[in-house]
Amino acid sequence: MISMIEKLKSSYYKKATFKKILTQSPKNDGVINIHRYDVSNVGDLYCAPHQYFEELKGKYSDIFLYKRTDKSDRNKLINDMTNNSLIIGGGGLLNRGSFTNQMKFYEKLAQNGKKTVLWGVGHNEKKASLYGKISSYDVNIENFGMAGTRDYSMPGEWLPCVSCLHDLFDKSYSSTQEIGVVFHKKTIQQPHITSKFKDFPSTSNTIDLEALIQFIGNSEYIITDSYHAMYWSMLLGKKVAVIPNSSKFYDFKYNPVFTDFDNAIKQVKKASIKDGLLEECRELNRNFAKRAFSYLEI
Repeated sequence: MISMIEKLKSSYYKKATFKKILTQSPKNDGVINIHRYDVSNVGDLYCAPHQYFEELKGKYSDIFLYKRTDKSDRNKLINDMTNNSLIIGGGGLLNRGSFTNQMKFYEKLAQNGKKTVLWGVGHNEKKASLYGKISSYDVNIENFGMAGTRDYSMPGEWLPCVSCLHDLFDKSYSSTQEIGVVFHKKTIQQPHITSKFKDFPSTSNTIDLEALIQFIGNSEYIITDSYHAMYWSMLLGKKVAVIPNSSKFYDFKYNPVFTDFDNAIKQVKKASIKDGLLEECRELNRNFAKRAFSYLEI
């Protein structure tokens, strides 16, 4: 009963918060970077530009803040949204039910005069029947002031995840293990899957970034069902096999080997390296930042 009451309260506060923001006259006095700020998922945590640019340092908000029933959280969100231009991203915020309301809300704000930038967002459809078949987004990205998406074949300019700018990718790593396995945080709760790889070194996307990059750097091949583990492995010049759990894996510019948990160990040997990827991704993000900061006047 308490759970149902909490859900009803949360639903009410969501609608009331959105409504209040929409009734305010839009301002662009500063900037706030909205993304999924999840400390239990290192990919979500480090996929946002506020982590890499001094102009954005400390200027972030969790995309799920609107769900909170605490009045101070709601007031903070209202103030952030009303007074600031918005950078939205990165991460798989498009074509994902849990983010649809927020993304449509940001689109509405953009149409009302709010300066908005989509930075490295991408589709994240969970229906397996739609993998590799996404042809449109659940918002019209042309309604936003600027739009860079991490999906190479989709509308907007291609803008891979900004986490490529982290200085951990400037370090040298020596391969000390042939195959390393990086599990998504949900997969590590499934022993019938993890047991298939009991003879290989493994970790997950729940550990801190430095430890994860070190693990990837020490591996010649990586098997993973984490998008960012795939991306970071490719940036480090590793051969990668992916077990997809979302449409997002199918729209990177360069394909890994696609496989499943039963065949990954054998098929990862078919993977290849894409030279120059780190430099390509960094240049795209730095150039985008210059234009975005000019547009946002920061």
